[in-house]
Amino acid sequence: MTARAILHVDMDAFYASVEVRDDPRLAGKPVIVGGTGNRGVVAAASYEVRKYGVRSAMPMRDALRRCPQAVCIRPRMARYAQVSRQVFGIFHEFTPEVEGLSLDEAFLDVTASQRLLGPAENIARRIKSQIVARTGLTASVGLAPNKLLAKIASDLNKPDGFCRIDADNLRAVLDPLPIGRLGGIGPKTLPRVQSAGIHTFGDLRAAADDTLRRLFGKEATLVRARACGIDARPVVADRDEKSISSEETFDIDLHSPAELNTHLTRLADKTASRLRAAQLTARVVVVKVRRADFTTHTRRHSFEPPTTDTALIIEMARRLLAAWRDEYPDWPVRLLGVGVSQLAPTAQGELFGAGSVQTSRQDAAIDAIRQRFGSQGIMRGGLLPARSEARTRRGGA
Repeated sequence: MTARAILHVDMDAFYASVEVRDDPRLAGKPVIVGGTGNRGVVAAASYEVRKYGVRSAMPMRDALRRCPQAVCIRPRMARYAQVSRQVFGIFHEFTPEVEGLSLDEAFLDVTASQRLLGPAENIARRIKSQIVARTGLTASVGLAPNKLLAKIASDLNKPDGFCRIDADNLRAVLDPLPIGRLGGIGPKTLPRVQSAGIHTFGDLRAAADDTLRRLFGKEATLVRARACGIDARPVVADRDEKSISSEETFDIDLHSPAELNTHLTRLADKTASRLRAAQLTARVVVVKVRRADFTTHTRRHSFEPPTTDTALIIEMARRLLAAWRDEYPDWPVRLLGVGVSQLAPTAQGELFGAGSVQTSRQDAAIDAIRQRFGSQGIMRGGLLPARSEARTRRGGA
């Protein structure tokens, strides 16, 4: 049986790299993409800022404490989605077996592609060169007989790296790796594992059965298999995107209905823009509200036909928020989000009839202006800030 040839392609500092490509003045500077409020989080960090210890998912205040001179940029999800479509288009030129994990990474099964395109390593290097040629961005690629090893490999020689793990170098590569690199061993589990004398993949592979059962319970056999590089999961092609959403966490909890509606409108506009950038329609609008006591509520509304229409999504989101406020009129709001789900590819032609076609053309015009001049190039009337608008962190999920 021929060994599988699995690639894990991971774009290098994707959001930050897109920003630098679009604005060459940022070249060589420490760039952080993420929310800039007190509760903001780093979404992406350029390699220039990573040398200061800045990493994705780090609180922005900690990142700026490490690198005060960093250039901070709010995410442009519609732009990243557009570039992502270019990258995934390249993937599909080499194999139909593409499993997207996010906008900037995917697994590719190129086992069958080798009959036509040559050895898997050549395919991997051609994919890397095509990404550079068409987008001006770099990617790191791991090649291995399974998904676990391919993902580990892609992370070993970043940025713009290539690494192959196979039977010839499996033990030499895996055994010295820190055990924290193994999926499923997170910050809470890691100290317990290390206190048992397990610090590397090799340590875990050689550990006694009773030690692993004490640490991992019924998952002990699976964890040992992973430390040995065993993984039978297939590449699941064309996994549908389940939802698109945007949310804000407020520096100061909000009470004002006017402020909440301003933020809700902005979030709905952002989500609708991302929906169109992904060339999808939605049948469900979801509003997420987190109260000051961290209790989280969701409200949803479905409709037919499916839509990409910003005005409709805003209207539905406002109705859902109003209904929530009727139930909880006195609760301050810590977080607000607007999402869409039950997604499907956009159909060709005019989807919504004459009235909605006009609105769709308006959306297309606004998208085009923002694409050229940035998110502030044009603003919908409903997005004018409330008088005492709070500072926020904006993010997408």
